[in-house]
Amino acid sequence: MNRKIVLGVTGSIAAYKAAELVRLFIKNGDEVHVILTPAACEFVRPLTFQTLSRNPVSVEQFAAPAEWKPEHISLADCADLVVVAPATANTLAKMRYGLADNLLTATLLATKAPIVVAPAMNTGMWESAVTQENLAALKARGVTVVEPGDGELACGVKGKGRMMEPEKIFAACGK
Repeated sequence: MNRKIVLGVTGSIAAYKAAELVRLFIKNGDEVHVILTPAACEFVRPLTFQTLSRNPVSVEQFAAPAEWKPEHISLADCADLVVVAPATANTLAKMRYGLADNLLTATLLATKAPIVVAPAMNTGMWESAVTQENLAALKARGVTVVEPGDGELACGVKGKGRMMEPEKIFAACGK
């Protein structure tokens, strides 16, 4: 195995694209551990990611850990890289302020691994001053941001906010 990747998937329609990202990491020889937020489970199912990653999928922050160490600490410590794709405006705001109210945000707060985020949201949310301030703060802390692309969004609006394609996110993660 090349790297241990922790992939966080948040509650966005773009969550289905994260399955392809898992496939790319596995094809590269990486070990992938997926964390789905509860909101992500409204768009995609854990079984999809378990099948593709060949590892259990984590969702609940307070589920009994498989080992003595709390799961968010275990995942934070094992990661060579943490990727959040899609990253919602909500998750980006939590990251900026250090909120740890779900398994993914707790893992992000605890990890020392590099972090890559691939935002996905409505154009209005993307262009919002607070979202841009949150992104600037995260970039200043060393978080790599794979900016969204332009195009038609699920809400019918055309503009910036589509999660970048998995191949480009993968490329931004290095090999």
